Amino acid sequence: MKICMVSEHASPLALLGGVDAGGQNVHVAALSSALARRGAQVVVHTRRDSPGPPRRVPLADGVEVDHVPAGPTRPVPKDDLPPYMRGFAADLRDQWARERPDVVHAHFWMSGKAALSAARPLGIPVVFTSHALGVVKRRHQGSKDTSPPDRVQTEATLVRDVDAIVATCTDELFELVRLGAPGSRVSVVPSGVDLAAFTPDGPVAPRAPGRLRVLFVGRLVERKGIGNLIEAVAALPGTELLIAGGSDRSELDQDPEAARLRRLARLSGAGDRVTLLGRVGRAELPALYRSADVVACVPWYEPFGIVPVEAMACGVPVVASAVGGLIDTVVDGGTGLHVPPRCPERIVEALSELAADPAERARLGAAGARRAQALFSWERVGALTMNVYRRLRDAPGQGVTRAGSRTGARRPVGTRP
Repeated sequence: MKICMVSEHASPLALLGGVDAGGQNVHVAALSSALARRGAQVVVHTRRDSPGPPRRVPLADGVEVDHVPAGPTRPVPKDDLPPYMRGFAADLRDQWARERPDVVHAHFWMSGKAALSAARPLGIPVVFTSHALGVVKRRHQGSKDTSPPDRVQTEATLVRDVDAIVATCTDELFELVRLGAPGSRVSVVPSGVDLAAFTPDGPVAPRAPGRLRVLFVGRLVERKGIGNLIEAVAALPGTELLIAGGSDRSELDQDPEAARLRRLARLSGAGDRVTLLGRVGRAELPALYRSADVVACVPWYEPFGIVPVEAMACGVPVVASAVGGLIDTVVDGGTGLHVPPRCPERIVEALSELAADPAERARLGAAGARRAQALFSWERVGALTMNVYRRLRDAPGQGVTRAGSRTGARRPVGTRP
């Protein structure tokens, strides 16, 4: 099967930890590789943001990354990319007209809009994964939401027009249906974890004795709840917090969010117990996870969240906000503890409970490792995703709309029904 992934801002080759580089990059890279191991030929189309790399770059056996020229050849914040998506879509259509894929899988709303525009006239089925819905982002961020104004309406149109939707958690399924997606077209397939790298056994990063080590891994953006976590750690004198993410450590002084977090730690009296590590490479992450007593993932909202699954795979209990995909991945009282979002007081309670009971930490960690092995391998995720593709490819009348007209006559994306 020939599969084209579309991930306009999240290249699978990107360095992780920046504002626009995180879980989606990991997901697209790992899913593409898992599908290739099942015999598929995969091309990942992403926007060229540097003049350096060739047009096509190998990612893994059976996977290539295609750098599509669309806009300036430099990094552009994802919220500023919509003006360049018309050119992005035109390039995709030209490529797919010459070499038709069996299925296109678009990741994120701008990719969905571009992919549908390019694939519809060619009768190619389109699968969509949102990775974050604008309506949820607006609900939680309010006036701080920087998304383009047409995002919510575009997503509402997309979820009605695409041939299939892959949601990464049950909470997202409900949001999609409320947005207008037919439930029959939505499959819930989680993200995954590299179970060869993220294991309970292996090297452990150095640590000083005598403190409970709490670890945060992720992008340095306000909605991740790092500020709430710092407030909680400040109330627990025997606790240290390591924050892994963002720019290289040498560049953190230029990062406004890093400066805000350091200032908060200092003012709360925890400045000597909060350490910003900056960007940590994927190869170093397992050892860092294993060095922690608890991994904390307390965002205001989270479409899926790869970090808790990585932590569980390493045998570490997780304190997680009871939001989005974290409700599915972290079992409250089973592999970690749930807390309400934006609630430092409840984080304090959860961390205190785990600090006082090493045996409970060990029990939760072991259960998390078993859960990760059973549910979140990329082989399982790849198989479930391939089932979605096969249903589309093998469906009678593939290439014809559900109303019976030719695919090329479908309603343009962004217009009202």
